[in-house]
Amino acid sequence: MSNWVLNHGLSALVIVAWLGINIFLFVYYFHFYEYNTVFYYTRQITGSALAWARAPAACLNFNCLLILLPVCRNLLSFLRGSCVCCRCSARKQLDKNITFHKLVAYMIALHTVIHIVAHLFNFERFNDSQQSTGQTLDAVLSRVGQNDSRWLNPIRSDQTTPTYITFTTIAGLTGVIITLALILMITSSTDTIRRSYFEVFWFTHHLFVIFFIGLVIHGIGRIVRQQTEESMEVHDYLFCQNRTAEWGSIPECPIPVFKGGAPMTWKWVLAPMILYVFERLLRLYRSQQSVVITKAVVHPSKVLELQMQMKGFKMEVGQYIFINCPSISQLEWHPFTLTSAPEEDFFSVHIRSAGDWTDGMFETFGGDKFERLKHMQPRISVDGPFGTASEDAFHYEVSVFIGAGIGVTPFASVLKSIWYKYEKSDAELRTKKIYLFWICRETQAFEWFADLLRSLENNMEQLGKPDFLNYKLFLTGWDSAQAVHIKVHFDKETDVVTGLKQKTHYGRPNWDKEFHSIAQAHPKTTVGVFLCGPQPLAKALEECTNKYSEINPLGVHFHFNKENF
Repeated sequence: MSNWVLNHGLSALVIVAWLGINIFLFVYYFHFYEYNTVFYYTRQITGSALAWARAPAACLNFNCLLILLPVCRNLLSFLRGSCVCCRCSARKQLDKNITFHKLVAYMIALHTVIHIVAHLFNFERFNDSQQSTGQTLDAVLSRVGQNDSRWLNPIRSDQTTPTYITFTTIAGLTGVIITLALILMITSSTDTIRRSYFEVFWFTHHLFVIFFIGLVIHGIGRIVRQQTEESMEVHDYLFCQNRTAEWGSIPECPIPVFKGGAPMTWKWVLAPMILYVFERLLRLYRSQQSVVITKAVVHPSKVLELQMQMKGFKMEVGQYIFINCPSISQLEWHPFTLTSAPEEDFFSVHIRSAGDWTDGMFETFGGDKFERLKHMQPRISVDGPFGTASEDAFHYEVSVFIGAGIGVTPFASVLKSIWYKYEKSDAELRTKKIYLFWICRETQAFEWFADLLRSLENNMEQLGKPDFLNYKLFLTGWDSAQAVHIKVHFDKETDVVTGLKQKTHYGRPNWDKEFHSIAQAHPKTTVGVFLCGPQPLAKALEECTNKYSEINPLGVHFHFNKENF
């Protein structure tokens, strides 16, 4: 329990605060519109549907203020750098930006549904009151100000319908547009579409521009009306509500005057919109910088390594960049973890061919094509680097790295940097032990990373640190021919699959056994666990970090960190 609080306590506190603000805003504005006297006559037509429409509108303003902040990558990187003196648990919250972004989006969707349903009731009641020919209070109120701007009922003619109002007024038309934009953005953001049809996700998500423009001007029509303060002073609704026939005839009951409330949404969203505009301008500026590809290497399992240089580029371990290749797609930007170390004079990424865009990169730069294109390279644009959880690897004396497939790339950067730091006898380096677990489906996938492990293995032995790196490679897929070959050469000093000194394991790791072993080997130590892999694996590892962390503050504790893009 104590480790759960350590790993998730601050996140839970943020969520509780966010939910608390939503609840407060809903209750406050519901009470305001349900009991405020200036809306007394409005409620005679709409009933409680007025409060049910306005309360979620306030929550929408608050959540639309928040929705852009988690995707301001430069802001998050700045905050991560500014929080370098803070505890790792505080910086970890920045790695959950996409999760929070999704939660805010779901809250926006919920309040949008409530807002729309309430206004459907409102417009039906506005329409019924306008069609009424009697002298009931709601019917009389609907006829007030029909020929001027002092009206209360937005349906101001017997011939006007709610549908007509919906598609001809600013509030109605913008409401339809932003609702359609929201539906498209949310439905195209599912994991299936985002992973299989990234272009659909990318294009529809940029409907947020239309969404925010519509949101800002949605309230300009001022359809929600209230009695003016001046009218309240001369027209006592308690006295006059039952004397509608005498309105305008006696001095105690002049015809009431109504006005629309001032638009408020722009006050909520203007600051984050400006911040996001600066974010995009900074991205645009960086994307115009010249990038030189110095080397392209094709590794097994259709993995392409690009080594690049860009003026003024500075990175930290575990960071990632976005890459755009206009010859493949003018608009698509894809994230890739940096596999180079900050100490190197270039930065590199490893790209696995797994879709149309990555296939295009492989076709453009793979094989001998790079040599032929060396003097007329296709243009590459880079945005970044941006911070991730792996930046905190050096804050722990013991770190556990877990990669699934190409997910090992963040740790390539960390391992390279550690070797450079040991070579230079960096006194600030706290890391004393690293455990690496790499899980792959096929033997060829190990080949490109095995060279780095072999080099690090030999160099650490020369530096007198043979036990610094403990790595285990797990092969989860093989055929009968491979099994026979492995069995025949099992007694060799080096592994038959990778050529490394440590043998490859077959099947999946027993995480209980591994965590128990690490906990026994490092009592009274805080261990950083870093994962770049699928969500089911993250869930299993998170359970182990909680299970094997001791309640005793002086005992072993595991801190779980997951890469998020």
